Amino acid sequence: MITETDRLILRPFNEGDFESIYLMNSIPEVLTYIPQDPLTDISQAEEVYHNIIMSAYQEHGFGRWAVHHKQDDKVIGFCGPKYIPEYDKVELGYRYFPEYWGKGIGFEAAEATVKTLKPQYNIDLVIALILHGNIGSEAIAKKLGMHIHEENEYQGAKVHLYQMDL
Repeated sequence: MITETDRLILRPFNEGDFESIYLMNSIPEVLTYIPQDPLTDISQAEEVYHNIIMSAYQEHGFGRWAVHHKQDDKVIGFCGPKYIPEYDKVELGYRYFPEYWGKGIGFEAAEATVKTLKPQYNIDLVIALILHGNIGSEAIAKKLGMHIHEENEYQGAKVHLYQMDL
């Protein structure tokens, strides 16, 4: 476990999470503001786990973390830091299943994550790359105290780059 809140446990993903990884990357509604094609097979989730998630854990000591909902006893999304080489900065990213939107989960997990970044990983500055129009993600960033630093592009999409010193 990385950290927890009253409702959530944030922990590294493991091989038991392939279905959740698949769903987070295949539901069109979840991917509205994500510049990637949806996964079409669970074997692709295994590849994401091994080639992206585990690679980040091994290379940087951190990465996207599973958000486990205590009451529902399941992984409902992810939240966590990811090193973005194009910016040479650490991004706070988050993604949840639609049935958990609008319940404060995103902010709760993001706030808990931000509190771990400096003491556990010596990260002094965090960014959020948010596609234009993603009002929900922008609301979380603003509530955390992040501010728009610049407008830019990421993976071919126009983004607001939010930033915050820790």
